[in-house]
Amino acid sequence: QVQLVESGGGLVQPGGSLRLSCAASGRIYDINTMGWYRQAPGKERELVATITNGGETNYADSVKGRFTISRDNARTVFMTMNSLKPEDTAVYYCNMRIRSRSYSRSTDYWGQGTQVTVSS
Repeated sequence: QVQLVESGGGLVQPGGSLRLSCAASGRIYDINTMGWYRQAPGKERELVATITNGGETNYADSVKGRFTISRDNARTVFMTMNSLKPEDTAVYYCNMRIRSRSYSRSTDYWGQGTQVTVSS
């Protein structure tokens, strides 16, 4: 009923930039927190950044000052990634906490993941 579709990943050289997008569709009453997570080969999935519906942001220490998370007022979250490093290479996943109806509890939804590779 709810789908998250990501776009914007790819191959970039160290020091380069990318912008990820994630759009939600389906039965949605409201969206609370939106965020990005990543998983590198052989490692656990980790939080990169989150943003609440009030605009409060939270970043992993490793990306502070380089990544910026933002959202529109509807169903899309973005992440601008600057000064990319090889250690940023991972599959990036979008996450949203969504209520499908006014009386329902919030549920976490995930995108399919988009590959970001930082390499020369």
